[in-house]
Amino acid sequence: MTQTDNRTQALYEAISRSGYYPEIVSGALEDALAGEPVEAFVVHHEPTFDRDEIRRHMSVLVLTPTRLLLIHTDEHPGDTLLPKPYTSTSVETVPLGRVSGVVVTRMVSAQSRQLEEALLTVSWGAVSRVELEPARCDDPDCDADHGYTGSISGDDFSLRLSTAAEGGAAVENLLEFARRLTAATTATANR
Repeated sequence: MTQTDNRTQALYEAISRSGYYPEIVSGALEDALAGEPVEAFVVHHEPTFDRDEIRRHMSVLVLTPTRLLLIHTDEHPGDTLLPKPYTSTSVETVPLGRVSGVVVTRMVSAQSRQLEEALLTVSWGAVSRVELEPARCDDPDCDADHGYTGSISGDDFSLRLSTAAEGGAAVENLLEFARRLTAATTATANR
């Protein structure tokens, strides 16, 4: 068995261990992979609290030689279209050439100098966020309207993991995934 086959098998095992609709998530993954090998992955199962209910959410990030796959699975209490509780799984595939930014933020404890959290943000142009604020000048007596100033930033996907909640190995895995994604997008850009 090759290293790529081992990574693919390890991904399916991680999904199974999560216990969160493994057949549904694995089926969506198999369709999305379309035979491509797995280069790296992150599986994040997260419970959320909604009033007096617990709902679960799972994100699976997969790097293949040509694409970034994002698989999201959520529980829903039911709505007008489906009155009974249901689960939805969506898969987004992003060609590596479309990835325009990979941002990694590391949070380190000032006292222990230990890595506490990591945040991965990936942009590919599907979603942009605009942050505006009133522009000001240096004159404290000025009451003129200087318009607005701000920034536009891509924010297509973010995942934050902490050593306290998910464990140090999960945070290190997220950082390794970010390194591989950065290398893959750099190689794609240089072609």
